[in-house]
Amino acid sequence: MTQSHLGKSIAQLSVLIQSGNLDPVALIEETMDAIRNHPDQAIFTRLLDARGKDEAAASSRRLREGRSLGLLDGIPIAWKDLFAVKGLPTTAGSVVLADAAPASEDADVVAALKAAGMIAVGRVNMSEFAFSGLGLNPHYGTPVNPRAFDVARIPGGSSSGSAVAVASGLVPVSIGTDTGGSVRIPSAFNALVGYKASRGRYSMTGVFPLATSLDSLGPLCRSVQDAVWVDAAMRGRAAPDVIRADHNGLSVVVPTNIVMDDVEDGVAAAFQAGLARLSAAGVKVRHAAFPAFDRLFQVMAEHGPLVTAEAFALHHRRLAGPEANRMDRRVVARTRLGEKTTLVGYLEILQTRGQLIREVDAMLGPNELIAYPTVVHVAPAIAPLEADDELFVKVNARTLRNTLIGNFLDWCGVSLPCGTGEAGMPVGLLLSAPRGQDDYLLAMALALEGLVAD
Repeated sequence: MTQSHLGKSIAQLSVLIQSGNLDPVALIEETMDAIRNHPDQAIFTRLLDARGKDEAAASSRRLREGRSLGLLDGIPIAWKDLFAVKGLPTTAGSVVLADAAPASEDADVVAALKAAGMIAVGRVNMSEFAFSGLGLNPHYGTPVNPRAFDVARIPGGSSSGSAVAVASGLVPVSIGTDTGGSVRIPSAFNALVGYKASRGRYSMTGVFPLATSLDSLGPLCRSVQDAVWVDAAMRGRAAPDVIRADHNGLSVVVPTNIVMDDVEDGVAAAFQAGLARLSAAGVKVRHAAFPAFDRLFQVMAEHGPLVTAEAFALHHRRLAGPEANRMDRRVVARTRLGEKTTLVGYLEILQTRGQLIREVDAMLGPNELIAYPTVVHVAPAIAPLEADDELFVKVNARTLRNTLIGNFLDWCGVSLPCGTGEAGMPVGLLLSAPRGQDDYLLAMALALEGLVAD
């Protein structure tokens, strides 16, 4: 019986490939066959057959000739349908862009990972225009959370296909975008590691935007080690420069306001158990109120969310024309709310944002991390959300609440699996740090990952 290589991490596959025990061509053939035969055909929106085969053949030749490009050479990767792929239109999860002009070049990060030897196998599904934390898509279908065994549950969004592709074992990593939680939410719902990099850590050239003041990128994968390797390559590094940290003496601060409001009992229990394991290992855990969190949501109530204002500015012509009739009605309704944000209100949001970022940074000790549940509930059932728009809006807001704090305050963050909650569904523990402290965050996440896990 032939051994399956599906469901393995990047690190596991890399050992096999670099040692000559696994040919990239065979791995890609196995991957493509698994994707085609998978019962959930809403995960991928497009397979890159010709490109994948060509890149795998090139990788195989390099390895035979002793010219490996490094740890990622021959590793399959899936791309969220927001990244430009040469020769294809970038559809952003929407049918209205199906006839857009093909990209003349790969997005910069797509090119960077190709240069590291990674093999693009396909594009994965997403919430239309990345504007939902739930992952429902009426055009291409909704990928079903593979961790659910009772009812069909949401994957989380907007990087829905990215999470399900990895959690289903079809690829070891997929790159998503995160404007309000779109990497970290689906990672938490699917028991994955989701790393949202600091805004600006990677080039955004060739990435379809949602809100440029908030947009960031990151991998969804099986381990922090995998994230570290991919992060290095996305920045053009030949090898990772993040070193596993010593967690002795580390302090994490747990906010006492906002982030635990309306939390499910199972999520609270899993999070507290994760904290207890950290504390038992010598990590200092302190609790503190963050007044900036309350002010953040106050300014959103006064002027509207920053993401909605910028999304409306991006799509206002589309919403005023016939294309709006072909879009997800929920995306249209949410985006149109951005019209209510005045120029004065928008500028006040930005001014307040800067003040709150400085205020929170001043509250943190040297190299101190923030910790709280990634999402306060586990992945809910799909059917009620598809049937009830009012419920959709309510659950979407609740799903995004904790993660959007990090986007507004310009943090980087890593969601780590920390156990299960209701119905045995995964729970994520979110570690965050101020912008630019990615290396420290990843170094600590490497050290804490095994402690946090149930």
